[in-house]
Amino acid sequence: MHAASRPPWQGYAAALGVVCIWTGFILISRWGGKSPLTGYDVLALRLGAASLLLLPFCRDLPRTVWRERRLWTLAAIGGVLYGVVVYTAFKYAPAAHGAILLPGMQPFLVTALLWLALGERPTRSRLIGLTGIALGVLCVALPLLQAGDWRTLPGDALMLVASLTWAVYSVLVRQWAFSPWVLTRFVALGSALLYLPVYALWLPKGLAEASATQLITQALYQGIGPTIIAMWLFLLAVQQLGAARTGALIGLVPVLAGLAAVPLLGEPLTASLLLGLCAVSAGAWYAARPGRVA
Repeated sequence: MHAASRPPWQGYAAALGVVCIWTGFILISRWGGKSPLTGYDVLALRLGAASLLLLPFCRDLPRTVWRERRLWTLAAIGGVLYGVVVYTAFKYAPAAHGAILLPGMQPFLVTALLWLALGERPTRSRLIGLTGIALGVLCVALPLLQAGDWRTLPGDALMLVASLTWAVYSVLVRQWAFSPWVLTRFVALGSALLYLPVYALWLPKGLAEASATQLITQALYQGIGPTIIAMWLFLLAVQQLGAARTGALIGLVPVLAGLAAVPLLGEPLTASLLLGLCAVSAGAWYAARPGRVA
């Protein structure tokens, strides 16, 4: 079925799947960041597991895709650059900061890039929705900022770079319109071909100091969840809903990750977190309503 003929609910279902997986991605990545594993290790585990799992499904990839420069560009941006920056950031910044600065910034960055690069001005309703998301993100962020722990500043800066990198990737995916399944397989395999030789030869490693549980969890979750399932669902959502609307829905991740951190990381459930959940949820729904230009 062609993307344009799919019912809209499929795009929203795909985006919801991405929200769930990326919420877990933030928590598990921070868990890996607190372990002896380096950010380079986590990315190597992610790409190694994903490429091994996808290899049997790549026999039907046309040979021409390996000569497509745009696909290699997407692999370099969305697979290698984003992975190196984001996993390094989680060595220095907590999960709550990652939830705010990664998916929380996506609606604004994607909308800004679409406006600047493609001249797509946001509609009035989308601006209203983005305002709600902004208020919700601020509700979650302000208590963290008031704590005044500037030791996380390097990690926060890397989080912002990673968020911008993913926003660029999102807009390019939307502009170049490759098949989600083709792009999912190519980004995983292409990223592995670009990154793993460099990692093996030159980058620092902490694999020997990490537990078997850490190695298996990071390889399986990062390799299957964000790299394969969430990547395919994300591309499907962008293809069906557009980059801006998908980015608005991704704005739900910060507060969901914040709520999940209560039982998993022992963080308190505060009034500001609950208020942020309501504001971000309402803003994401309003900005992503059917019938609006993506």
